[in-house]
This record gives sequence, structure tokens and C-alpha cells, in this order.
Amino acid sequence: MVLFTPAKDIADLPGKVIFITGGKNGLGREAALQRAHHNPASICIGSRSKEKVNAAIAAIVAAVPKARLVLIQIDLESLSSVQAAAREFLASSSRLDILMNNTGIMAVPPQLSVDGYEIQFATNHLGHALLTRLLLPTMLKSACQPDSDVRVITHLRSPVIPRTALARYSRSKLANILYSKELAHRYPEIKAVAIHPGTARTGLNSTMGDTFLLAKIVVPIFNLINAVPIKQATLNQLWACY
Repeated sequence: MVLFTPAKDIADLPGKVIFITGGKNGLGREAALQRAHHNPASICIGSRSKEKVNAAIAAIVAAVPKARLVLIQIDLESLSSVQAAAREFLASSSRLDILMNNTGIMAVPPQLSVDGYEIQFATNHLGHALLTRLLLPTMLKSACQPDSDVRVITHLRSPVIPRTALARYSRSKLANILYSKELAHRYPEIKAVAIHPGTARTGLNSTMGDTFLLAKIVVPIFNLINAVPIKQATLNQLWACY
């Protein structure tokens, strides 16, 4: 068995610019931490929670003093917020080497986004699709640079339980897969992939308790027995980037 070890298998990233959505905790925060060890020019963490991201950045910098991390506020539920975040990023960076569409919500009660779309489809797919589209010209420009290896990594999990909040979640994840496939087809100079991290011990599963009462009991037990630690679950994302 060949094991992927980020510390030795990820090459140095001098000059590279990385954008991660949802880096305040969980898989996004761990991915930012692991990349910070490899000297990228900057890591932008997109989140709507300024306080939590600043705490995450402080923790990463404490572990990797040379790390250069930037907060970009973005609410993926809101298309206008996505547009504002893209403008903020593009005002400060002329390149983008890795875009990780990481953040998401799962099995939340029925509701609409501020723009009138089903909330999981809006957050998990539409927001990321718009962000990718707005940053695409910069990624294509970066792909023309020497020694470039531009990638778009989309994080997905896709359980299917008909006529439930999980079914709505699954449709948003199917959209992620189809979008990644078409992006790779249209722009072969960019590697676009959708990856499954496995069942991880993140806060994503906890939202199921708001929709399914039984989940309040089952999810903690399932996480303890079957789910893998965040550090292990992040390996798929990290491997897909290199």
C-alpha cells in the first residue's frame, strides 16, 4: 500500500495562491494548515464568520509562523456576497493556483436562500459555481505561467434518501459532480475534480439533528464508531491538489 503523507509528499508551493471556502474549522481548516507548511504565497480563507476565521488563522500561524493567510468574507448562500468576495480577491491577487470549494451544509430544514433558491442547492452548488466562474479568467491566466498546475477541487458527499432533506442535499452534490466534469471538459488546462473525503468527524453531520430527531442519538454513535478523524479525512483533498 502506498500512503500519502502531506508533510513529505506535498512539494513546496512558492508563489502559489490558494483559495479555500469554509476554512474556519473541519476539513477546510486542516487543509489550510497542511498547505501552510509548504510556503505558498498566500492562502485565502472564505467564510461568513469573521471571528471564527480569525481564530483559525491565529491557530495556523501559531503552528506555522511563516504562514500568510487572508480572510475573505463570503456567504455562499448569497450570490451578491459571492460577487463581492470575488471582487475582493481579484483586487489583491493576479493569480490563483488552487481553488478548493470546500464549505457546505447538509440535511438542514426546508428553507430558501436570500435569492429564493433551495438553501442546500444555493450554498453547496450555486455559490461555488458562481465563485468558480468569476475566478476562472484568473485561473486560466495562471495556467499559462511556467510550472503551473491549476486545480479546482470540489468537496462532496452524496447520500440518497428519497423525499428528505438528504435528498435535497444529494441533488446539490450531484450538481457539484456535473459542474466539475463539464469544467474539466471545457478547460483542459485546469484540473477540475470532485472528491469524497469519506465519513469525517465534522460539524456537517450535526445539522442532521435539526431535521431528523433520531439523528441526535445516531450521529454521535456513528461518528465514534465509523467516522474518521479530520486529519485523515483531509488527505483526499490534499492528494487531489498535487
